Amino acid sequence: MKTLVTGVAGFIGSHVANHLLKNGHEVVGLDNLSGGFVRNVPTGVQFVRGSICDQGLVEALFEENRIEAVLHLAAYAAEGLSHFIKRYNYETNLGGSVNLLTAAVNHDVKIFTFTSSIAVYGAGQVPMTEDMRPEPEDPYGISKFAFEMELEATRRIFGLPYVIFRPHNVYGEGQNIADRYRNVVGIFMRQALEGKPMSVFGDGRQTRAFSHIDDVAPIIARSIDLPDCWNQIFNVGADQPHEVLEIAEQVSKALGIEKKIQHLEPRQEVIHTYADHSKVRRYFGEPMGVTLEDGIRRMAEWVKQRGIPAATPAPPVEIPRNLPPSWTRPE
Repeated sequence: MKTLVTGVAGFIGSHVANHLLKNGHEVVGLDNLSGGFVRNVPTGVQFVRGSICDQGLVEALFEENRIEAVLHLAAYAAEGLSHFIKRYNYETNLGGSVNLLTAAVNHDVKIFTFTSSIAVYGAGQVPMTEDMRPEPEDPYGISKFAFEMELEATRRIFGLPYVIFRPHNVYGEGQNIADRYRNVVGIFMRQALEGKPMSVFGDGRQTRAFSHIDDVAPIIARSIDLPDCWNQIFNVGADQPHEVLEIAEQVSKALGIEKKIQHLEPRQEVIHTYADHSKVRRYFGEPMGVTLEDGIRRMAEWVKQRGIPAATPAPPVEIPRNLPPSWTRPE
């Protein structure tokens, strides 16, 4: 199929596009480069620079390319920061998504795959399963869940099939390690390479199931070829949760740098997060199963070869009240 991948210059999007090409699909890629890099775009992708928030551009893409499948990965995925950039969060993650969905319906797209987030579940629901009632606690999770509901409403009215994936804490080669607000593995690697202590909020005992990109991207790419999985929601990622302090240990080991940690004030966040993946295994089989140690080692080798990219500016803060003090200070 001729596919549209949004966020194609970003981390997950570029890997998904690469797997689509390997699977024989033709790929048109859209990205505004707010967090991605042109060098991430796989050879063979027809790349278009622009935003999903540009309704005219989105409509022209569908009009000119006869798109048959959409894999929507573009988002600004900073859960903690989303409280302080509410307008930007909803305009991008919800409004931009609706632009794509509207064009998909009007141009008879066959399948719409959406990368949501484990953030839709909220706190206190572990292990998280797809049949649980989502209770998101931040604007990022709210916007993701709102669009999940919109996809189901659109299927009922217009018959557009969808697949929803809820990945979590994805890391690996190609990630933007210059982003100070998201992706703790990348943040720790940048800080360690710059000779700075790794910033740990609170005591560092928060747990996450960190997921290597090779256990996520191939599954998302295959979804458009498996009609049995259409109109379904899937958690996707690693099973085993690890403490943030363990991530600091593994990053230091992989980089060969002495571990230095700076404990910062706790922030408002979900403390323990991990999901059940039995459903995705039933439909897609076993993932590669990259271990945390091997995944961080592979990412560290890639980072040492590529170096630290220039930081891309974050959206301006709209609500400065209660912003974590560490985010108001230069690193």
